[in-house]
Amino acid sequence: MNFDATILGQFIIVFALIVGTLSYYLGRRKTQTPIIAGLIGAALSIIPPFGLVYLIVLVLKKDVNSVTASVNG
Repeated sequence: MNFDATILGQFIIVFALIVGTLSYYLGRRKTQTPIIAGLIGAALSIIPPFGLVYLIVLVLKKDVNSVTASVNG
């Protein structure tokens, strides 16, 4: 089966957009700089396993606001 470079390139671009968007939304809860988290996620997803590992790291990271909520409540 032949893979065209155009199809591979389109997959990487779509994958980078999806991972970048997910990184941004996770970064809103997990970091203080969600835009940078989204950009890092999009950049790392050029190599798809790195993008997935970055998403796993963000999912497993504690929420930024949970520390202040436990102190106040």
